[in-house]
Parts: sequence; structure tokens; C-alpha cells
Amino acid sequence: MNVQRVQEIAGSPVMANVWCEGAPVYIQHVDEQLETARIYPLHRPEEEREVPLYTLMEQDQPLR
Repeated sequence: MNVQRVQEIAGSPVMANVWCEGAPVYIQHVDEQLETARIYPLHRPEEEREVPLYTLMEQDQPLR
């Protein structure tokens, strides 16, 4: 995903359907310069980590 879209998702009050490595994730922070995002799997918030933006994929439908 590109930096602008990831920032839009991170700043939105609406939960977007974003996946990383086969798991739905929550985006906490975006680092524009490093092109990384601080994320965690929705069902395991204790597994917070930094990932490259290219590993994130947005699905068409929002999460419920």
C-alpha cells in the first residue's frame, strides 16, 4: 500500500479491512520516511510490530 492510503486508514475513525501476512490488522502509526507501519493483529494486540508498507493489503469490505 502507498504511504498516503495507509495514513488515511490510520487516521480514520472507521475500521478498514487491512491484512498483513494472512491476518487482519490494526494500524497504529505510519513512518513516512521509512515507509513502515506499526501494526498488531486484531485478535492479538500484544503482538505489536513494525512492518514495511508493501506487506499491507486492503480488502474491499470494511471489517465489522
